[in-house]
Amino acid sequence: MVDTIKVTLVKSGIGRNQKIRRTLKGLGLTKLHKTVELKNTPSIRGMIDKVAFLVRID
Repeated sequence: MVDTIKVTLVKSGIGRNQKIRRTLKGLGLTKLHKTVELKNTPSIRGMIDKVAFLVRID
């Protein structure tokens, strides 16, 4: 199993509800096309699932 997951923001959080914007901020995704490397934990995967329509997973 991979220790880290690379996540890139491909769609903006503008116009989305507060919960989704806070999830993006919690993942460290603050600007378009920003890529972050996160630990592969159940909580991080759950956050990614909530915003899957805005991000790309590498």
